[in-house]
Amino acid sequence: MSEGNGPGWHGTTIIGVRKGGQVVVAGDGQVSLGQTVIKGTARKVRRLKPGGHEVVAGFAGSTADAFTLLERLEAKLEAAPGQLQRACVELAKDWRTDKYLQKLEAMLIVTDGTDLYVVTGAGDVLEPEHDVTAIGSGGNYALAAARALMGSDLAAEEIARKAMAIAADICVYTNGNLTVETIGGQ
Repeated sequence: MSEGNGPGWHGTTIIGVRKGGQVVVAGDGQVSLGQTVIKGTARKVRRLKPGGHEVVAGFAGSTADAFTLLERLEAKLEAAPGQLQRACVELAKDWRTDKYLQKLEAMLIVTDGTDLYVVTGAGDVLEPEHDVTAIGSGGNYALAAARALMGSDLAAEEIARKAMAIAADICVYTNGNLTVETIGGQ
């Protein structure tokens, strides 16, 4: 989120890692306003079950905006059960063209245990090239750390946890209080 938008809210870090038939989405719990930590235990990774199909979603940005997007995603998934890509594309189209949704300041990482996507307000539905993606203020730190660990013997959850720990050490808008959700291949 840019400095010019909102009251100076910063941060979060969300990472998605796909390895060994599992997908893990992990997010920190810090919410900051300027240089002040407002809350350290926010839950920014959620398990959704629209139409009986499990989806895990993590969000960065405005919480109210993200909840609006998660509700819209659930509706899209109920309209197209089991079709995560289609639901994400429909959400991204609405987000880009609807005057109300265009003002929302958030990004999503979503997975059904097979597919892994980043959904943005610019109309993007991005699938990671190297089975790792990250968003938020510490996203680049977590992404670099996870990419470096992908060739190791570590499982997806261990990679996500280590990458988030590195991001928390570097990014002042990221803490080590994690919510971790695993889906697929269990």
